[in-house]
Amino acid sequence: MHGLLACGGVIAVAMVALAFVDVRRRPVLFVIWAIVAGGGYLVALRLLGRLREGENRGLALCLVLGALWRMPLLVQPPQLSSDVYRYVWDGRLQRLGEDPYRLVPDDPAAAALHTPVTRQLNNGWVPSPYPPGAELFFRVVTAVEESARAMKVALALCDALVVLVVLRFLAASGRCLWWSLAYAWNPLIALEGAGNGHVDLLGTLAVIIAAWALGRRWRITAALAFALAVGIKFVPIVLAPLFWRRLRVRDGIAGTALFLALYLPFVHQGGIPLGSLGAYVAEWRFNGPLFAALQPLASPTTLAGLAVLAGLLVAIWARARLSVDSAAAWAWPVATAFALAPSVYPWYLLWLTPFLFTPATRPLAVWTVTILPTYVAVYLERVHGTWGLPWWLVAAEYGAVAAAAMVGLRVARVPDATCAFGVASDPLKRASGRGDR
Repeated sequence: MHGLLACGGVIAVAMVALAFVDVRRRPVLFVIWAIVAGGGYLVALRLLGRLREGENRGLALCLVLGALWRMPLLVQPPQLSSDVYRYVWDGRLQRLGEDPYRLVPDDPAAAALHTPVTRQLNNGWVPSPYPPGAELFFRVVTAVEESARAMKVALALCDALVVLVVLRFLAASGRCLWWSLAYAWNPLIALEGAGNGHVDLLGTLAVIIAAWALGRRWRITAALAFALAVGIKFVPIVLAPLFWRRLRVRDGIAGTALFLALYLPFVHQGGIPLGSLGAYVAEWRFNGPLFAALQPLASPTTLAGLAVLAGLLVAIWARARLSVDSAAAWAWPVATAFALAPSVYPWYLLWLTPFLFTPATRPLAVWTVTILPTYVAVYLERVHGTWGLPWWLVAAEYGAVAAAAMVGLRVARVPDATCAFGVASDPLKRASGRGDR
């Protein structure tokens, strides 16, 4: 327990330091503090498996500590990404009666619609790439205040709600509640939630609600939450097989109706609004070594489809072999799709973070740490004008994940989420065990 608290202190110091280190000017110092925070987090995960005593009061203290180190990041302007300014632009456009899928920010006709905040957005030559669920969120937040601060606060609330749902998910599946620290203490979440305000946190909240609700047999809630998650970003579509024969027909209809309702306000002349999704697949490249290796063999669209297909196949396997509350079943399909994606930005891994509390998902926890040094791309952009990474940094990132996966294969049958005051649960238990087929 003392070691766990020491890890929390190390992470807290590192995260506060990161809030005040500008990676554009001091990249080495930023990476050092990121490694310190990530190392403290991985040691904490190791100690959680050895915890022998504790009370909920101690857990509450640890969760409060995680909330405290988010505060300096929350009050600072975004340092590592300018996506939040696009969110404000999209929300503002909708409130002005314009369509973010059709109006390009750099269009001279849109010049009068900008504010000092929205002029800071990037890639203004393309329309919005975000699905309608995200657009609805942007509109709601900008109705309160058109600022990056308001967007970050709203997503910080989503972050807090994820913690609460993770606690309920752990309790419902008989796991130790202390494993909620696998989410709450993850440095990537603080950087991308309180720090940069990425909408992926909203999607993360929807996915963990779907997983929790499905395990509790709250089928209509699970269907609606999943539809909302896909409506925020298309990534979780690969989890669709997990719902096969666990939802009733009426649940599927309700989820489909919600998804279509999100799109309805943006349909123009019968066309489905995709914004700059096609440009993203065709043009954006970052930290995707497998995609780069396969690119000479097929078109970008084909390879993107292959990534989705791979994620679906893993989810089909998980549906047949794992229980409904298996963390691996919810995390690995998404991780597989990311591994084959054209770009793997750090905030993409937020979708995995509610499920990092088992040995089967420990390699993914390692990934959320080894991806932290890729933020030096912000510095390299300042120097070279484009985002990019040296090959050795990418090799180190994915090599560490591969090594963790190989070690994980040796301990895959170790009971997960155990502690003296919790109930053991095997992350690889078959569908014939506890849980709904």
